[in-house]
Amino acid sequence: MSPKILISIILILSQFFWGDCGSSRPLVPALYVFGDSLFDGGNNNWLPTLAKANYPPYGQNFPKGQSTGRFTNGKLVVDFIAEYLGLPYPPPYVMPSWLRPNTLMGYNYASGACGILPETGKDVGWCSSLDEQMRLFERSIRKHLSPKLSSVSQHLAKSIFMFSTGNNDYLGNYFGKSSNTRQRYDPQQFTQLLIDALSLNLQKLYKLGARKVVVFELGPLGCLKSILRHSKPNGRCDENVNQIVLNFNSQLSLMLKNLTSTLENSHFILGHAYWLGYDAIINPGLSDSRNPCCKTLGNGTPTCIPVIPEVPLLQPCSNANQHFFWDDVHPSEAINSVIASTCITGSSVCLPLNIQQLVQV
Repeated sequence: MSPKILISIILILSQFFWGDCGSSRPLVPALYVFGDSLFDGGNNNWLPTLAKANYPPYGQNFPKGQSTGRFTNGKLVVDFIAEYLGLPYPPPYVMPSWLRPNTLMGYNYASGACGILPETGKDVGWCSSLDEQMRLFERSIRKHLSPKLSSVSQHLAKSIFMFSTGNNDYLGNYFGKSSNTRQRYDPQQFTQLLIDALSLNLQKLYKLGARKVVVFELGPLGCLKSILRHSKPNGRCDENVNQIVLNFNSQLSLMLKNLTSTLENSHFILGHAYWLGYDAIINPGLSDSRNPCCKTLGNGTPTCIPVIPEVPLLQPCSNANQHFFWDDVHPSEAINSVIASTCITGSSVCLPLNIQQLVQV
């Protein structure tokens, strides 16, 4: 079966899947979300950074057409997974306390432009690094869980934790034009630096009570326009960059397996996103697998130009869900839906357990 036919079938099936995934009783107590702009549900709205998505055309296909701060035209992978679990979308934790819902069902700590290392993303302002997100999670345990629950440990052990991080450590840090990181580390050293730092945070999360953790690997960064602008690859992607990414993903897989084998009753799941994305870009099943749906500046700024109704040229494409990319670096809602649905019930994205199986262990 050709990749084009396969992706078309998955897109059709996912429409039926999401139409019947509601649950009156949540399958797990809570969903906690960490990482970067692939999972940011609006935290950067409240931070002094240029990395924002709280303006049109972002969110044009989100319920009520709201620009919530999600870096896509609609829902994120974690939104679809929350729907399956019967949970509300985890609200962004980085907002004024008087606005923040006092919920037991989870929060979103992910922050666009940030990464595993504290310095990543600081060239465009302030964002919450993974270390800072861990501190915010600890604060939410003290403020929102401990006063209300008789057993915080049981609540956290049954909840699901999701991560998407490391992308910006390469895009904006290691391969960043204004960074000297490549002069200080070769690719193997930098990868090990990231893996060690991520491992420490995951071990800390385990000590705080998490037992069911899903960590998504990096996508094919060598196929992004922000990389291709500065390289002249022979093919459609910079395979030298992709090889560095594949090495990180390989080390990530080994690290998660080691944590699962050494930390009692833990399940560290790897979300395989690289090959799904790579195949969709190289062997497209969508009408456009290369160009963003929204208009971008084309000068290295990856996000959408704000829509001005009086300027037709700034309007996004009319078929966003036939595009792989929404802007220069973020996937469209259609791709997020495919990744989520396959992670939930399939056998090729989230391994060794999919979400449906993870809920039951």
